[in-house]
This record gives sequence, structure tokens and C-alpha cells, in this order.
Amino acid sequence: MTSKTKAFVGELIAECVAVFIIIVFGDSVAAMYSLYDPSPYKLAYWGVCIVWGLGVTTAIYVTGAVSGTHANPAVTLALACFRSFSWKKVIPYWVAQVVGGFLGAAIVYTLFSPVIDHYATVHHLDRLHDGAGAGVFFTHPGDFVTPMHAFVDEIILTAMLLLGIFAITCEYNTQAPQANSGALIIGLLVAIIGASAGYLEAWAINPARDFGPRLFCFFAGWGRTALPSPQNYWWVPIAGPLIGGLVGAGLYQGLLKPFMPSQPCSTTTTAHD
Repeated sequence: MTSKTKAFVGELIAECVAVFIIIVFGDSVAAMYSLYDPSPYKLAYWGVCIVWGLGVTTAIYVTGAVSGTHANPAVTLALACFRSFSWKKVIPYWVAQVVGGFLGAAIVYTLFSPVIDHYATVHHLDRLHDGAGAGVFFTHPGDFVTPMHAFVDEIILTAMLLLGIFAITCEYNTQAPQANSGALIIGLLVAIIGASAGYLEAWAINPARDFGPRLFCFFAGWGRTALPSPQNYWWVPIAGPLIGGLVGAGLYQGLLKPFMPSQPCSTTTTAHD
């Protein structure tokens, strides 16, 4: 194995591990929120948001030196379009990210499967027909929200995420956080998005964060409630973030970057949910 190939394999492992970390923490706090009565988070929703955000921060600190911690297909696509990330790496990064989501969901299922079963029994639900406990793993529209409205929401929210990420990671943005504090700010950005709009459709803003666990659940007994899911919702948290990421990154590159100090921005970044 050449040194270049070895480095690329390391990047893919890092991307897988990054999403794995995010899902282990994020889906676990979702389980704490939704499966227990009384829930430790029902009256403290910010706690859910901050755990997701700090999961992202932790993933960045663990893997950032290896791959830059995209941890989100929307980020990878935006970097390829606007910051010269290699197009040859896009699909492999996406695959690694989805695998990380799948494996993270498997760990969360290992931790919480007895609680999921108890929740289903108490509420007279089953996985295949009622999606019992599905909200622990993947997203769906909240009250009064249609799939098409959720699609628009995901575009907007992911645009805000990438707008923030591109600003935070721009080397010559003099107001951006310095050194390693960017990882914390990105985590807080994820938490802020969840706190301000998470009830709309659980703020996926990351195709791997949703599709990896959704794929695991398809094989773990949820079947069609996971894929294609009610109202064929499965595509929304994939397409919405991919489009929204390009919108947000494009806004930064087109509206703000031209007015930054005349130096190139960093071509590596770290990212979400």
C-alpha cells in the first residue's frame, strides 16, 4: 500500500468514526428524550441540542487531524464545489459517513433495545407497523409539517449550517474562532439549529446522520417504517441537506468571501450532524 493510499484509507476511517461518534451520542440522547417517562429532557430540550452539538465537537477533536472531519455529505459536496476538495473522494467519503451512521445506530440499539421493547409494549406499538421507537434513530416530520415543507426546512437549516461552517473555517476571516476553538463553535452551531427549529423534523441537516441509522433500522425490524418510511419521507433528509449545503456555502463564497482579506480560505473544514 502506497503512502498516498494509506492516507486516503485513514481519511475514510476517520470519516466513519466521526459520524459513528455523533450518532452514538446523538441517538442516545434521543432515546433518553423519547423512551423514558418521565424523560430527563422533556422540560430541558436544550440538553438534547447541546449533546448533539458536543457530539459533533468530540468527533472533530478525535478525527479532524486525519480527514478534516466533514462528517456530513452536504459538507463534502460543498467543499468539492467551492474549496477544491477532490471530486474523486466525494463518493468514498459519503459511503464512509453512511457506514459510520449505520454502526453508530447499531451501538445505540445494543444499549437501548430493552428500553425500546418496553416502550413498544407499554404503548401497544410495534416496529414494523407503528415505528415504535423509530424517532431514536432517524427523522420524520413533526406536528403540522408535510414532507415537502420539511424538504424546504432542511434546505434552509443546512444552508445556515454551511454558511456558519464556511465562515468559521475561513482562515482569513478575522472574526472566526482561532486555533482549535472552531470545533466547539461548530458544535454550538449545530445545537443552536436544533434549539431553534428541531421540532420541525428533528433537524437532520446531514444525510449520513439520517440515512445510516435508517438503513440499520430497516434491517433491525422496522422495515418499511424506516425505508421508504411513511409518505416516502426517506429522501427528504438526503436531498434537502445536499441542496441546502450548496446554498449556504454559495452564499458565503459569493456574498461575504469577496470582502474578506484578500487571501485564500482554508480548503479543509470540520462539520456536523
